Amino acid sequence: MATDRRIDAYINKSAEFARPILTHIRKLVHKACPGVEETIKWGFPHFDYKGAMCCSMAGFKEHCSFGFWKASLLKDKERILSTGERDGMGHIGKITSLKDLPPDKVMLAYIKEAAILNEEGVKLPPREKKPPRQELPMPPALGAALKKNKKAQAAFDGFPPSHRREYIEWITEAKTEETRQKRIDQAIEWVAEGKSRNWKYQRK
Repeated sequence: MATDRRIDAYINKSAEFARPILTHIRKLVHKACPGVEETIKWGFPHFDYKGAMCCSMAGFKEHCSFGFWKASLLKDKERILSTGERDGMGHIGKITSLKDLPPDKVMLAYIKEAAILNEEGVKLPPREKKPPRQELPMPPALGAALKKNKKAQAAFDGFPPSHRREYIEWITEAKTEETRQKRIDQAIEWVAEGKSRNWKYQRK
């Protein structure tokens, strides 16, 4: 069994409850797919096979997760996979103890199926491109303020759509006229300086 010391360290640094879970998952992956290669990607353990990602696991403060790179292509005979938005829960849900894992027999079968997809060179279908978001209508008060400041108007016109949207949403979400006007005044100042709405939080 070829192992990566970084995964040893990852497991050792994990919460006490997570160590036996991660160790067990690791053993199952190697048992189901002896030729798997361990690595660390995005800060957590991954298992690659035939030059492509196969599955991964992670340990958090209160739970562990396990998932398949090509989960949507698995047959899922046991109906244990969740392929929607998971928020760090993996494809088999929140794992807080070994009891939360499917039976070893089931886990091994799923891992083997995932490995076969890699052996056969099966790839995930390309993701559908989301249509571009439509521009929001310009708030009249902001439009009037921009017209009075040529520098701000030029900068605003040169902003990418996302930056313009951030300012428009910020102003339209104001609950009072007083708040709205304060935001417009602030927006004109920042825009004239070429700053985005969230410039304070951008990395330098």
